[in-house]
Amino acid sequence: MAATVHRRRGPLVRGALAAGVLFTAWHIFASFLWIGPVTPLRELVPGNLLTSYMIPWYGQSWSVFAPEPINGDYRFKVRALVANEDGSTRETEWISASDVEMSMSRHNLFPPRASGLGTHQASLLKGAYDRLSPEQRTTASLNYFEGDAWLGRMQNAMNEQGDDQSLVVAYIVQERYSDAYSTQVARAVWGDSVIRVQFQVLRQNIIPFVDRNNPDAVRPPEQIADTGWRGLITLPQQSDADFADVFRPAFERLEK
Repeated sequence: MAATVHRRRGPLVRGALAAGVLFTAWHIFASFLWIGPVTPLRELVPGNLLTSYMIPWYGQSWSVFAPEPINGDYRFKVRALVANEDGSTRETEWISASDVEMSMSRHNLFPPRASGLGTHQASLLKGAYDRLSPEQRTTASLNYFEGDAWLGRMQNAMNEQGDDQSLVVAYIVQERYSDAYSTQVARAVWGDSVIRVQFQVLRQNIIPFVDRNNPDAVRPPEQIADTGWRGLITLPQQSDADFADVFRPAFERLEK
């Protein structure tokens, strides 16, 4: 009987196998740190590396399970004030940026990172908005866009209407991100003629589990985080051109 000859794997094959093993080990370790309770072990991963790696592709939580599973949908709507060629201005219609982005993930095995940005930001803003006092929510519904310090003026007004300024800071941070996102959405749809934007976040709970078999059951009403008109914000490393290259085609497909 002839002896079996075992060929030694080449350096490229061995390198690919080693890289695969190392990546698998890193992914399992990163998932363990991310899913588990926050402990000093997370300090083993420097800076913001863990969050940057896990979000948005691998983000996980136990919120899909009882006793508090995800029980509502979020939408992020945007409209703009734009300048006409004759010097006049007009308010656009509302568009649902989150619906546009979600359309990118339908029937798509490899959806782009942008397919969940609006929904994620809507959740963050609504959470921060809900922690404000009624007086502070009224301030959020007012228009702030004149000058360079309009966001600071809104923050100062809210600080005077409550005792916990950390809640105001948390909301202002999400206002800033939401405004920057809305600015990119508006420019992607209506171009550089955009003067200011307005965004609106909505949450609608699903039909309660106990009523799941009731043919007459209807979804609860929408919960709206009402905000006024805002100035335009562009954050560092934002690219209007790159955003429009992804968002605009999806918007046009959805409008057909």
